[in-house]
Amino acid sequence: MSAGRSINTLSQDWGTPENYVRAVKEFFDGQIDLDPCSNRYSIVGAKTQYALPEHDGLKESWNFPRIYVNPPYGLDRKRGTGIKNWLYRCARAHKDFSSEILALVPVATNTGHWKKYVFNQATALCFLYDTRLKFLVNGKNGGKGAPMSCAMIYWGRDYERFFDVFIEFGAVVDVRPLHHHQIGNNGRHAQLVLLSEF
Repeated sequence: MSAGRSINTLSQDWGTPENYVRAVKEFFDGQIDLDPCSNRYSIVGAKTQYALPEHDGLKESWNFPRIYVNPPYGLDRKRGTGIKNWLYRCARAHKDFSSEILALVPVATNTGHWKKYVFNQATALCFLYDTRLKFLVNGKNGGKGAPMSCAMIYWGRDYERFFDVFIEFGAVVDVRPLHHHQIGNNGRHAQLVLLSEF
């Protein structure tokens, strides 16, 4: 499945549902500066939008203060890219430009890209309560639900604001305590840190 832009194997553009677009805009005080994986049907309304085929969001500049990312969830075989490339760019933009970034992504806590770019570099995440989040398909409601759980990930400086806006959508977790611990393949260190918080 793809969210945010079409992939060669699919003919549809998947977009963020209205309730999450409203929450993202609320978090960013009404102004999204960049949507790096937009499409012609997007309702995000960012000031700058990158959309294929004209602009590849993974190759363009991310030097913007407020960024919202709803990346493709499948592999882009033509470009050789996947979700890990988008998560890398999120973490990198926060580090390089102090960008505030929200990303709506599938939950994949066992993957290397989650360990590197989410648990080790993000501020917080919200595991969404929606069991089958329904993306807009070609700008309209009625699409099938996502086959996996999704999360909103946050790289930024205002954990309290993230908590206040997204707590109604799911379980909000502060992952900053994990930054100082090497998260191995078995996740033992992460588990010890999380347990010590309760």
